[in-house]
Amino acid sequence: MSTHESKRRILVIDDSEAIHLDFRRILQEEPPRSRDELDQLEEALFGETHSRDNGSDKPMFEVDSAFQGQEGVAKVKEALAAGRPYEMAFLDYRMPPGWNGAETLRRLRQVAPSLRVVLCSAYSDYSWAQVIQEFGDSHLLRELRKPFNRQAVRHLALNGA
Repeated sequence: MSTHESKRRILVIDDSEAIHLDFRRILQEEPPRSRDELDQLEEALFGETHSRDNGSDKPMFEVDSAFQGQEGVAKVKEALAAGRPYEMAFLDYRMPPGWNGAETLRRLRQVAPSLRVVLCSAYSDYSWAQVIQEFGDSHLLRELRKPFNRQAVRHLALNGA
C-alpha cells in the first residue's frame, strides 16, 4: 500500500489560512520525538513494557485545502474522478465573498452524497435545527464550534462525522 493510500484524506474548506494551518497541525503527523525520558519514567513506574509502538499505529491524514466553497466542490469532483475520494470535509459556515457553508454543502451533496461533513464556525446564519431540517439528521453530518480543541477535531477525523 502506498503512503497516499494509507492516509485518510481530509478536505478543509475555509476562507481563513490560519484555520487551515490549525487543521494541519492537529491532523498531520509530527516528526518523531525522542521518548527516552518518558520511556525511562514509564519503565520506572510500571516495569519494562513492550506495548509502546512509538506511534507507528497513529492514524495519518492527508489534509487538502480549499479557501472557498466553489474550490472545495471542484476538489471533491477531482478526487472522485481520480479514484481518491475524501473521507471527510471540515466546512466553514461563513466564507465571504463566495458560497456560504449551506450552499457549499448543497453542492457537495450533489457530487458526493456520502461525503462526511463537519460544519465549523463561531457564527452561523443557520441554526443546527435548520441545517438538520434541510440536510437530514444523518451520520454524515456534524457540527463543530470554533474555537475548537485538538481532541474534538481528531475524534471527528478518526471516528467520522
